[in-house]
Amino acid sequence: MPSFKFTGLCTATHTPFHADGALNLDAVALQAKFLRSHGITSVFIGGTTGESSSLTVSERLDLSDRWAQVGPDTDIDVVVHVGANCLTDAAALAARAERNQAKAVSMIAPSYFKPRTMADLIASCAMVAQAAPRTPFYYYDIPGMTGITGFPADQFLEQAASRIPNLAGIKYSNPDLAAYRKAKALAGGNFDLPFGVDELFLSALQAGATAGVGSTYNFNPGPLQRVIAAYAKGDLAAAQAEQGKVQPVVDILAKRGYMGAAKALMNHLGVPLGPARLPNGNPDAAETKKMIGELAAIGFFSWNF
Repeated sequence: MPSFKFTGLCTATHTPFHADGALNLDAVALQAKFLRSHGITSVFIGGTTGESSSLTVSERLDLSDRWAQVGPDTDIDVVVHVGANCLTDAAALAARAERNQAKAVSMIAPSYFKPRTMADLIASCAMVAQAAPRTPFYYYDIPGMTGITGFPADQFLEQAASRIPNLAGIKYSNPDLAAYRKAKALAGGNFDLPFGVDELFLSALQAGATAGVGSTYNFNPGPLQRVIAAYAKGDLAAAQAEQGKVQPVVDILAKRGYMGAAKALMNHLGVPLGPARLPNGNPDAAETKKMIGELAAIGFFSWNF
């Protein structure tokens, strides 16, 4: 199995659509070029930010195929989210990702019929992981979206290791930092746990994180890139100051519906990602203009561009 480990900031990318909501694969190359120009060297596609639950399996396969072309052309590593309520669909997505030579795959557990026990969760992950046996596999823990709780990360890793030969770690989008510390300490830190709550990134570094996967890196990578640099030099004050530039941006977007507002911001920045799909809403032109004004007022456009 090829070795892989998350480093730095891995952007959880949006899925681009045309104005009518149809998939716009032509925009992926421009999207990748924009991210690479801002220091991003890896992407996590088709996840929460990628509106995976609003895509058909066919669309997700096409998106994976397109990033498999664009990633190498722009020197960007591609990690593919394959989770789905139907595990057969998830396995098909994983198999395609491996055929496309993705660096890793990751999956949320089914969240309509939720796994009731740890054994059920591990069996679900094992079914999908074995469809891509030569590709590093990451369980994606995001309880705020899935409603799946009660499965501590350290216990999952400890019990799943013997069932999932290609288990590499957990994409940890869970604010429970105490549980994160326990999982990081397991097996001498051999498992990879990229952290996925952007607003808590500095706290995660202090808990042992070495990388992040997040949505704000699409449009606001500068502050957390500087958090990493300042923390590495022991300059906690500078790291805290940069971390403080994340939450205000999230708040400005979230009050308008985070997904649609984030894509509207990307459109404003010259990356034509189109609207979010229902059930996510989108700010109208007037609200987008107001949002851009609020971002300008806090200095956002001087942080990254």
